[in-house]
Amino acid sequence: MGWSYNFWLNNFYPPATKPENFLKEYSKIFNTVEVNSSFYGVPSVTTLKNWKNQTPENFLFSLKVPKKITHEKLSADYLDYFLNNIIHLESKLGPLLFQFSPSFKPEMFDSLKALFSVLPKKHRYALEIRNKNWFEERFFNFLEENKIALVLGDSPWTHKIERVTAAFTYFRWEGNRKQITGNIGQVEKERSIDIKKWAEKIRNLSTRLDVFGYFSKYYSGHPPTDAKQLLEYLA
Repeated sequence: MGWSYNFWLNNFYPPATKPENFLKEYSKIFNTVEVNSSFYGVPSVTTLKNWKNQTPENFLFSLKVPKKITHEKLSADYLDYFLNNIIHLESKLGPLLFQFSPSFKPEMFDSLKALFSVLPKKHRYALEIRNKNWFEERFFNFLEENKIALVLGDSPWTHKIERVTAAFTYFRWEGNRKQITGNIGQVEKERSIDIKKWAEKIRNLSTRLDVFGYFSKYYSGHPPTDAKQLLEYLA
């Protein structure tokens, strides 16, 4: 989740790598990243084109949908602004992640349906729910009918959910901000056993689905190590 971390210098990025070259170095090792900054504001066309031009052909950006859309009253104009900008990533545009707060309750089901009814069908959408009361058959059926991937992974909300609802899966490993600082550039909590278990689940899914997976800096403290371990277990 992200790449703009100075504290990855010398432990992931080569020494003296300039911040403007972090993404280029990152994309030499991994083929996708989750963009968190888009949650706080729509990236400019210039920024999106720069990202596209710095990365290899097979690289994909998964963008977190702005909180103005997921956490505030939906503005059709702002949604259009977001969708019109991100198409400048062209073939490098991966899934769009809708992350809703715990205050988003099942009573708001009609709002959820209204939102997804106006979204272009050409994009892939992933949905992270942080209220366990949503997890019932009506909700899962809605996701399946609209080909929306339910976010899976290791979080207080999703760690026991394994329902695949689309032609791709989307994993997020978030960790615990109270236990991990995530800014010292090293593993703070050994997670290799956990990652190996996730690799076993993913191996079964990857034979029939595209799998996207992203580690937070709060999972072990060093996402590059986590992602490399996962890829090694999957090899």
